[in-house]
Amino acid sequence: MHRRSLLALSSALTLAWPALAAAQTVDPQGAQTSNQGTPADPQVDTRAGNAPAASDIVVTARRREERLQDVPIAVTAISGDAIKQQQLVVVRDVAAYTPGLNINSDSVGRAFVSIRGVGTTLIDTVQPGVGIFIDGIYQPNTTYLNSPLVDVARVEVLRGPQGTLFGNNTLGGAINVVTRQPSNEWQGRVDGALATGDNYASASGSISGPIVKDVLQFRIGAAYHKEDGFQRNLLAGGDQNPLETKSINGTIRFVPANWARFTVNGGYDRVFGGSTPYFNVRGPRDYSLDGRSNQRSLGTIDYYAANVKGEFDVDSINTTITAIGAYNQSDTKGAGDADYSPIDFFRSTVSRTLKTRTGEVRFDTKWSENFSTLVGAFYARSTTDATTTTTVVPANLTVPGTATSENENIAGFATGFLKLGDGLDLTVGIRYDHQKLDASTAGLAAAYKANEWQPRATLSKRWNPQFMTYASVARGVRGGGQNGPGAPNLTYRGDSVWTYEVGSKASAFNGRLTANVAAFYNDYKNFIGANALAPSTILNPATGQPVGFVAINLNSGNVESYGAEAELSFNVSDAWRVYANATLLHARVTDSSQFTAVTGYAYPGDRILFVPDANYSIGTNLRVPFHRDQAIVFDANVVAKGERTGGSLDAASVPVLEAYHLVNGSVSWQAGPLEVAAFATNLFNEKYIETYLDASLLRRAGLPAPLVSNLAIQSPRRRIGIRGTVRF
Repeated sequence: MHRRSLLALSSALTLAWPALAAAQTVDPQGAQTSNQGTPADPQVDTRAGNAPAASDIVVTARRREERLQDVPIAVTAISGDAIKQQQLVVVRDVAAYTPGLNINSDSVGRAFVSIRGVGTTLIDTVQPGVGIFIDGIYQPNTTYLNSPLVDVARVEVLRGPQGTLFGNNTLGGAINVVTRQPSNEWQGRVDGALATGDNYASASGSISGPIVKDVLQFRIGAAYHKEDGFQRNLLAGGDQNPLETKSINGTIRFVPANWARFTVNGGYDRVFGGSTPYFNVRGPRDYSLDGRSNQRSLGTIDYYAANVKGEFDVDSINTTITAIGAYNQSDTKGAGDADYSPIDFFRSTVSRTLKTRTGEVRFDTKWSENFSTLVGAFYARSTTDATTTTTVVPANLTVPGTATSENENIAGFATGFLKLGDGLDLTVGIRYDHQKLDASTAGLAAAYKANEWQPRATLSKRWNPQFMTYASVARGVRGGGQNGPGAPNLTYRGDSVWTYEVGSKASAFNGRLTANVAAFYNDYKNFIGANALAPSTILNPATGQPVGFVAINLNSGNVESYGAEAELSFNVSDAWRVYANATLLHARVTDSSQFTAVTGYAYPGDRILFVPDANYSIGTNLRVPFHRDQAIVFDANVVAKGERTGGSLDAASVPVLEAYHLVNGSVSWQAGPLEVAAFATNLFNEKYIETYLDASLLRRAGLPAPLVSNLAIQSPRRRIGIRGTVRF
């Protein structure tokens, strides 16, 4: 009985418990600042009387500095100032202001992410289908979506496959966090915020300047953030879903000659908080904050990062060579109530270390005024070592588990940029990936290998300086993986997508108005969806029947995804601006036969978990100057997400989570280097559920009836607070 319950529990745990895991201007020295707005959220440096137009935003979406309005890719840039003003704390928070990007999280150790319904990643043992990058360096796990945003210049979100330029596992798109670079002039800032509701508090600061002017510069940034969360554990006592982050990073930039630049960066983050801190609920409309479990489910992740980049201008061959080497490590520890109920039956612990080494070299060559190329090679190697324990409390029985894996990726890529004349440009790229995954789970070896080609072609036309259109076709892929003992599919294939897109980017009124729109169609094959339960291949010697169910990752079938998105930024006057973005999406599973063949039952509905059919944000910003350099700035916005499905293994009753609208706002006083503001997030205290798993998961796992329940994590409620900034 205990063995069967333990197997069932481990299955349920994998479904609900993790393996635990802008804008810029460029000065002559290459330093970046974040005093421009973005189409997604045009929060310019409102202290400046003549802020740059949104149409002048510079991004590196194609590994080159280009105006956002000139890039034939659907890309959004969220500026560093906007990140501060909108109280965006961790990477996943930018989803609220980015069309097509959907991120939910039920743990500090993982996040559920997709773009346009593609690349869905729900379990952290599955490789991300949306590439996550920090300063262009690949991060191999969705835990990094919960990394703090510290001293950030901007966050770029590229939609659609980005393999030819960004690479690994970017079939849905890429998220690139760009940190501020050292400056050739002394500058610094200190930011702080306090809010009611859940003891919300933040403090951050940075300083940058020259050690040897024009030759050696540095930058140091640090931050601390804490929030208790709004859920309380009435049985174990304490906050059920807190968050605390501590971060420090430093950068040195060395320019020994006008043709060579070196950048060395290192950083440390500690993230502590809820680790699948689910409470029992009556259903998807139960917004109760308080709950009861025997132990709070908490986890801590320590992140270590170091990288070095060299850039060399070889004028004799009109080439810039870029070489990057990086090391990342995350150490995770967690413990919690594994049955999520008031009955003290199961408890679990987890410890995991993930180490990633990456190297990349690129050759950016200008062959003529009309033709250039970007050619390079990429290598990455990730290793994971994890140990777990599951304790059956009534029997005083603890069962340990171990898992190791090694993922190696070798790739080559090339892109050609051809100007055909009369504003017509053609960009063609190709990437070849060889991926190998070796793993063992509880002593059982499994392996996955794949060789994949990812082509991309884009034709763009600049009709005049203010209007361009483009059409593109691209293929994206993601690597597959392995399952543990008893799984009917010891390995599962990677998924792939062909994306067809048309779009336009326009500006008017001397750049005061920008409007970007795109329409897309995704042909998504071998979709890696939510994990599921399948009958174990391990048989009971006495009965010859499977000993229970095991949780597995699998290819669920094929998906058809199409829709449209738009971004708008309009400076109505020098003092008043409005901004908005919206996405309409139809993403449906059209063939789920793969899911049924492995599990023996039907795919639950035809939706992709947690992905809405529509979302939008709209806002306005008004700056009222008075008395010299002082001003009052009013900002208000609405962020909305449509209905989406919760987790279920019962096709007859798939839960639907309600749509929600969040109203946020602030009033700030600015005077020279000082800024003080009062702000509110979720002003009207909207209630919604962040993640939801219905009782069918635990019921199908065979758990005893008293342990079977719906599980949910509630959303943050209203916060009202003050924030301040001092620049020097």
